[in-house]
Amino acid sequence: MFDNRFIRHAIDRSAENALDRRRFFAAAGVAGASAGIAALGSSVLTAAPASATPEEDAAVSDAAILNFALNLEYLEAEFYLRAVFGTGLTDSMITGIDPQGPVIGGKKVPFKTAAIRGIATEIANDERAHVAFLRSALGDAKVSRPKIDLVGSFTAAARAAGVVGPTGTFDPFASEENFLLGAYVFEDVGVTAYKGAAPLISSKTYLSAAAGILAVEAYHAGIIRSKLSDKGLQVPANKISDARDSLDGPADDDQGITTSSGAVNLVPTDANSLAYGRTAERVLNVVFLTPNQIDKGGFFPEGVNGAIVASGNPGSATGPA
Repeated sequence: MFDNRFIRHAIDRSAENALDRRRFFAAAGVAGASAGIAALGSSVLTAAPASATPEEDAAVSDAAILNFALNLEYLEAEFYLRAVFGTGLTDSMITGIDPQGPVIGGKKVPFKTAAIRGIATEIANDERAHVAFLRSALGDAKVSRPKIDLVGSFTAAARAAGVVGPTGTFDPFASEENFLLGAYVFEDVGVTAYKGAAPLISSKTYLSAAAGILAVEAYHAGIIRSKLSDKGLQVPANKISDARDSLDGPADDDQGITTSSGAVNLVPTDANSLAYGRTAERVLNVVFLTPNQIDKGGFFPEGVNGAIVASGNPGSATGPA
């Protein structure tokens, strides 16, 4: 991902420097690993010694990683909540440091089947809970929701994938089939983002929480992949997978819902049946809809908030070391 020097520089440039680094470090170690995930529910930040230590730098990296995850959770929550309820996160759930932005688009999906409506509702509630959880864990360090585009971004992604023609449009809220394809655009990305971030988290408490969220995101991704297969949407889903792969570096990791021979492929793994991960840079390549190094675009037209803000260049690493 980014080294500590880059993160320190980015924090100095952004509003994240409003957080006293030592306060976050104190919060990260409030109860130790034995306290488990429960410690993350507290947003109380206490003072720590005045001198900086190597452990503090690691804690700052943890803050940057959690805020990066929060940006992605904002995106998913807004997509699912609007698809199910017609409205997104409440005002109390989008505040924080760095510029707050609006959400463009989003509306209730005319679901035809109770099963898919139920799936969408459960995922929407999960994503809202993830936002609340990360915001509570970060306390005063949490970033606000950045500007999110749920209109032009999906059309751009669908055109790039060949799901629609070069002048066509794609509305993920128009039908339950479109909804499933829209969810598939970034569901697998969330799984790979948490997998890629896991080795970089120094606090065992935060690592435990990230593992818990990764597991839930993997359940979500598996459900979406399964329903796409049930509805015979293998061709457009595989085109979306290919498009993601064209954005996130030279490695051919992203997998569609069928193999090249046509076999079912609902669980994308490597040769050891392990899920693969993406670096934060490569996650941003996908959500910015570009293979190049840039700091805004696609689903985040004005960029993401926090310290980790730039996508990768074509030659940078694809997955975690």
